Amino acid sequence: MSGPAGAGLVLGDRDQELVLAFQRAFFAMRRLDSLPLATVLHPVCNEYPPSVKYRRLFLAELIKKHERTSTEPLDDLYNALGEVLKSEDLQLCHKNYFLLSGENIRLGENVAIISEGTTGLVTWEAALFFAEWAMENSELFNCRTILELGSGAGLTGIAICKTCTPKQYIFSDCHSNVLQQLRKNILSNSLILDSESWSSKNCEVRLENNNGSEENQRPKITVVGLDWSDVTQEQLTELQPDLIVATDVVYDPEVFLCLVSILEKFLISAEKQRRRTVVYLASTVRNPETYHQFKMELDKVGIGHQVIPGPTRTVFPYNRCTKIELLKIHLETEMFTHCL
Repeated sequence: MSGPAGAGLVLGDRDQELVLAFQRAFFAMRRLDSLPLATVLHPVCNEYPPSVKYRRLFLAELIKKHERTSTEPLDDLYNALGEVLKSEDLQLCHKNYFLLSGENIRLGENVAIISEGTTGLVTWEAALFFAEWAMENSELFNCRTILELGSGAGLTGIAICKTCTPKQYIFSDCHSNVLQQLRKNILSNSLILDSESWSSKNCEVRLENNNGSEENQRPKITVVGLDWSDVTQEQLTELQPDLIVATDVVYDPEVFLCLVSILEKFLISAEKQRRRTVVYLASTVRNPETYHQFKMELDKVGIGHQVIPGPTRTVFPYNRCTKIELLKIHLETEMFTHCL
């Protein structure tokens, strides 16, 4: 089988839906038992392949299921498995996340959940959740300057830049290796980075359709190193976001204390300048006690928060049974008056 639906096949609407559902799951490296259909020689897979281990397990399972049927063996499957078995396992793999338009977001991600002392080299479920919500509520992001805290591999920001029309999008993280891979991921998705926020010498990536001038680029995209525990007044003054977004950053008390601190500083700085900054934060609730403590810390410093409904439309493949909560965060009115 080759191409999006298999060589020489004419598919009906139902078959096409199954093929699309498979592609979304396969290229995002979802669990094998969630894949509804099989195709192994798709152009995207050839150019930006999932990990060797994932392809090996997938093909072995597919061949096992095919051998249980009474149909003739498919040479393409065995040839593909032979090629994969000869391939070298690498730390970096590619994941492709398809938008409803059919366009895909491709990311270089680490095969391990934790690597090089960080969890920021993979995409977490709350990032997919929030990206879906952002696409449904694009008017909130139009013509705004957006700061993302803990951008990681960049899925959320890249999705917003591709489907919404922000004035400026600022990706941020504190880990040097994450920042390097983040820049590569942004560029490989045909987005243009502000020339002051990266060096081409340190970012080897093939650029596609990036011939436009900076003046014609919308939004302006920058990547900055931002340490939550050591944010400077200069950074607060320079960044000045209208919106702050973050996903899957509430998982450890030491981390969320720093998060609350930096949110407080940004919100107070905005109020002193008579601007209103709003924060949207999506969290996978893995430990209810830890998540509750985070909300209590927000209350202590006068930061208001409310749970708002999540996305209603399925775009990306992830476990829908996972509890993910979306908060809208803002400075309380009493705190605003005190700041002034």
